Amino acid sequence: MSNDLQQLSSADFPALINEIPDPPEKLFIRGTLPSDDLKWLSVVGSRKYTPYGKQVCEHLVQKLSGLPVVIVSGLAIGIDSIVHKTAIDAGLKTVAIPGSGLDEHVLYPRSNLSLSRAIVEAGGALISEFEPDFKATPWSFPQRNRIMAGISHATLLIESAPQSGTLITARLTTEYNRELLVVPHSIFNETSRGNHQFLKLGATPVTEPEDILQALGIDIKEKDPIENINISGLERVILSHLETPMPRDNLIEILEIPAQEANILLSKMELQGLITEEFGIIHKK
Repeated sequence: MSNDLQQLSSADFPALINEIPDPPEKLFIRGTLPSDDLKWLSVVGSRKYTPYGKQVCEHLVQKLSGLPVVIVSGLAIGIDSIVHKTAIDAGLKTVAIPGSGLDEHVLYPRSNLSLSRAIVEAGGALISEFEPDFKATPWSFPQRNRIMAGISHATLLIESAPQSGTLITARLTTEYNRELLVVPHSIFNETSRGNHQFLKLGATPVTEPEDILQALGIDIKEKDPIENINISGLERVILSHLETPMPRDNLIEILEIPAQEANILLSKMELQGLITEEFGIIHKK
């Protein structure tokens, strides 16, 4: 994991972003870029969300735990924040694409500075095409939205009020010939209008997590068997770091919790059959 702000070489851009008609000339990153071998899913929605929108967002993202999926969103207040937090708790890598540069003095919104750090600490990344000291503007968000749509295999639309920038991401998803997944809502809800508009145009309705898996081409058999075990969010984070075996001391350092607490947790996980340790190296079973 890297906390340093770096510029990606064009050869290291996420593969799908180079397929859109107007790819970024530059990409800056803080954190660790997830593998192109994973399925990237952008999850977007309104800043002013409904209780239903929050509930369905948390439910769908949580159910992707243990799958080879990267969760992408925009770091904004509202649904974006819920997306990132839920992904971290589920042990999924998450990528945030803000409408500003990545320097912490200008990162937008300021209220999500701690969330941005948590994303990086959990093995995810912040990505932006804007110079590090660039301050967000009204036009930078629509420009950012094309990266949200272009970097992922599919986009999941949670809810969208009229005139919401979320609708731009959804429209670009279809223009880029990517899969647009849409959550149905009550016809009496103002935040349902955009969703139902895209459903009428042929977007894929999502009523259960399996709809997302099918759109991403993921066989349910790929799901990690830990899904059926009642484990905590921190335990899922540990398992996500153990895709490659790791020395115990290194793992404890990454977790940033007291060593005694970490050792107790690791012992518990070994008893559950989730991990094994050989000569100080911890392996995921």
